[in-house]
Amino acid sequence: MTIHKLKLGEHHFAVTEEGRGEPVLMLHGFPDSARLWRHQIPALVDAGYRVIAPDQRGFGASDKPQEVAAYALPEVLGDALALLDHFGLERVRLVSHDWGAAVGWALAAWHPERVERHAALSVGHLSSLWNAGLAQRRLAWYMLLFMRQGLAEDILMRQDWQFFRDLWGHHPEMDTWLADLARPGALTAALNWYRANVDIDTWTEEGWVMPRVNVPTMGIWSSGDIYLTETQMVASGQYVDAPWRYERIEGATHWLMLDQPRRITALLLDFLGA
Repeated sequence: MTIHKLKLGEHHFAVTEEGRGEPVLMLHGFPDSARLWRHQIPALVDAGYRVIAPDQRGFGASDKPQEVAAYALPEVLGDALALLDHFGLERVRLVSHDWGAAVGWALAAWHPERVERHAALSVGHLSSLWNAGLAQRRLAWYMLLFMRQGLAEDILMRQDWQFFRDLWGHHPEMDTWLADLARPGALTAALNWYRANVDIDTWTEEGWVMPRVNVPTMGIWSSGDIYLTETQMVASGQYVDAPWRYERIEGATHWLMLDQPRRITALLLDFLGA
């Protein structure tokens, strides 16, 4: 396994690369890093793929600009495109999760010529997510806290990160998350993904508007996800003008690739090789 330190535009990124063959780009979300995919990468490599998994800006060992605007969707989408250009990749198979899935859907929607097929975990097409109804908005209550710069950081870190631990269900990955977020500026950078893209002061009736997708897509949602409804993923198929596949995982949390790694790996191998 090789970890590159690359400069893409104005920022430096830590990028994991392993294997040879057809390229697979893997995009993580909050509050993770490329380590999220540690169970899937070896299996994909053994199957003959070349995996490229960056620590997205604001996470892991990549740069953490402190400006909120640095995390707007066009900016982070630009990172993905710059990464493909750096490696000379015209098209990739794409696997994404959480905020990484928002970037993945954007890449497939606005740049379908760069995506062979896309497996989106947990988060659906952003137009579907916006229109998922009151049940979804109730689950996303914590985003209102994240909007409060300074106050959110203080509340999340109080009493040895107790609120943060409670919010994410004391997941076994907690120690890794806290080690990453304890780095200077890391928590603010991570929260800025929400602040740049879920600004309630600029909400309109249309909400998140994203083009329809013309890339074969698989959506995977887990029944133990307490932040996202099944509706927002299932309804994503209405925004895909290409083969669409939906898979429900029973008994896993939002971090389904960690909770049920064999099941997720098998689904990815089946779909990516289709």
